Amino acid sequence: MALGPTEFVIIGILAIFLFGAKRIPELARNLGRAKGEFQAGIADVSSPSSAESDMDRGGVTEEVAAESAADESE
Repeated sequence: MALGPTEFVIIGILAIFLFGAKRIPELARNLGRAKGEFQAGIADVSSPSSAESDMDRGGVTEEVAAESAADESE
């Protein structure tokens, strides 16, 4: 079920009555900020942290692992 232009006009008129014409831009701005924070949070959760990557190497950081590999090759 899609919303047509008539439904959008009715929703807009109801929003003006409920919130007032001056508060609607503020509400839209806050909604945009909340969406941005939500997307940033999802990106943080979906990408592995450096601690998780270190745990894949037994808790050894990339720098220490590179130094160990260089020492072993000499």
